[in-house]
Amino acid sequence: MASFPDAGTVTEGCDVSVKHVLNWTTILVAIPVGCAASLVTLGFRHLIELINQLLFHTDRDITVAMTVWPWYCWPLIVGLGGAIAGFFLRYAISLERQQTSKTDYLDVINARLDAVPTRTSLFRALSSIASIGSGASIGKEGPMVQLSALCGSLMGRFCFKSVAINNSEIVAMAAAAGLASVYHAPLASAIFVAEIAFGITALQRLIPLIIAAATAVMTMWSLGLRNALYPFADVRFQLDPTTLLLTVAIGLLSGLLGWLLIRMIGRSRQLFSYIQSLPLRLGLGGLLVGALALVSTDILGNGYEVIVKIMAGHYLLPTLLLLLVLKMSATALSVGSNAVGGLFTPSLLVGALLGVIIATLALQAGLPVSNTLLFAVVGMGAVLAAVSQAPLMAMLMALEMTLNSSLLFPIMIATVLAAMVAWRLQAASTYPVVTQHFNRADAKLDFDNSIIEQLIVPGAALQPHESVGRALAVSSLKKERYVYVINDLGHFLGVVSIHDISRKILDREITLDSPVILVMDAQFPCVFRNQTIREGWEAFAQVTLERLPVLNNPQDRKYLGVLTKTSLIRKAKDFI
Repeated sequence: MASFPDAGTVTEGCDVSVKHVLNWTTILVAIPVGCAASLVTLGFRHLIELINQLLFHTDRDITVAMTVWPWYCWPLIVGLGGAIAGFFLRYAISLERQQTSKTDYLDVINARLDAVPTRTSLFRALSSIASIGSGASIGKEGPMVQLSALCGSLMGRFCFKSVAINNSEIVAMAAAAGLASVYHAPLASAIFVAEIAFGITALQRLIPLIIAAATAVMTMWSLGLRNALYPFADVRFQLDPTTLLLTVAIGLLSGLLGWLLIRMIGRSRQLFSYIQSLPLRLGLGGLLVGALALVSTDILGNGYEVIVKIMAGHYLLPTLLLLLVLKMSATALSVGSNAVGGLFTPSLLVGALLGVIIATLALQAGLPVSNTLLFAVVGMGAVLAAVSQAPLMAMLMALEMTLNSSLLFPIMIATVLAAMVAWRLQAASTYPVVTQHFNRADAKLDFDNSIIEQLIVPGAALQPHESVGRALAVSSLKKERYVYVINDLGHFLGVVSIHDISRKILDREITLDSPVILVMDAQFPCVFRNQTIREGWEAFAQVTLERLPVLNNPQDRKYLGVLTKTSLIRKAKDFI
């Protein structure tokens, strides 16, 4: 009987990188992809404008441009444009049928396909140009986003082919960027691609939460509380190189500060755990916080009023620095001593302090900062994102609390950077459920990107000339229903079923000394070592077997071992 190495031996030497949902590579790839996608949409827009110039000798909207022609020409123009579009579309569909491939970027992302088909996408775009240019009642965003996705697909295949990112992820980035450049709505565009392409099922659970939250806000409004929590709607954030630099600095430092706050809370909990009596523990924590309040009473409470005063410019730089240190210490003491309460507002206060401190230091260094107080909001969202590990929630909260839409872009940058820094520093969220979500997402990503070779285990195998009696003995020893048959070179030939052997012996068709090749089934399902674990999962879904033979490739068909259903279940249990 042939022997084969165990799973550890088979995978030894393989370069299996550790993959996480969050990594800097993805962030760095997203930047050029976003730039390229915006240029694609801009080019498409200019192409439509050029067609308008050629057809109507004006760059005005089609609703006005069409009037340069006599009224009786209008149906002909739109009809001719539609006919031309139809030709392009028919050719695109014929290409799709020949290639049996999906063109739409949402299908590519959802199915995690390798690429957006180039020719079909281009001909569909030409069809759209003919329709739009002639005045058809359709939007421009569809072809713009499709071409952006195609651009992302090409960049993934040629510019980032050595980067460990699935090409469908880059297509998703490009699609979101394309939609954002059409509507100037980055947050909504990202959410659109996420909920539609990555799976709407989970996001549908948001609907009752949104209704409940909206009802609560409407109730507050009916009671006369219509103002923003931190009114800052009348001040505009001016985006320039200086403010962008400050935003990035706040994001990175907020991540570091959030990580430090989490570490301080963890250390405080560890020290307070030596005190078994909860009254004594909380009493000591309160005593220490009260001692800090001797320096400044602004550290007491959740910090709401202090944030209002910070936004009103009541503090000088030395006081801001002192409050930052004291508030973080007081929060660590209170939370560490098991005081029941939340971290939202304390985190917001820490962020507001950090944002204004950095902006003030930049102003004193001679940088042109017009309004240092606006950066309080940027810091609030960033530190909240770092502490909670929920950047989307943090950026939306910061916007809704201030009702200042000009802060959307800087808050998006800062919150993402802060959450990334805190996560990469291995800072767990202060909300355990968020950490659990991240762990499940990491496990799911690892499952989707792992290959069968990593789960190979030995399986019983015989030579074709060995006896069926030997097959029965091996089956009894290994407790397997099937014994695999290989030749002298280790190539897979087929399997013998213990049930078939037993039946044929009883029918006197064979004896125990007959060679196994007489009862061998050559048409047995198998998997290959470089296939993904998900493909292995799908292979098991088609059969009622507990094990499948693993071969090196479809050409050589060299037997390497077996893939078990149990190993797949164990691999999937962390995210199911």
